[in-house]
Amino acid sequence: MRYAFIQDNQHIWPVRRLCSTLDVHHSGYYAWLKQPTSKTAKKRQQLSGLIKQFWLESGGVYGYRKI
Repeated sequence: MRYAFIQDNQHIWPVRRLCSTLDVHHSGYYAWLKQPTSKTAKKRQQLSGLIKQFWLESGGVYGYRKI
């Protein structure tokens, strides 16, 4: 969660300052960036995209039970 925040905001503030503020080491952040995406994370991302697509096709009407 902290690393994702750093990644999202690195264009605004320096990475080292963000790491210091969030009490993480910058080398840990860079190690996190180099990790490959897990199979589970890839599958969740794919399913999330499909769910959003079905929801948009329904006009935002269908809820979680119908999807």
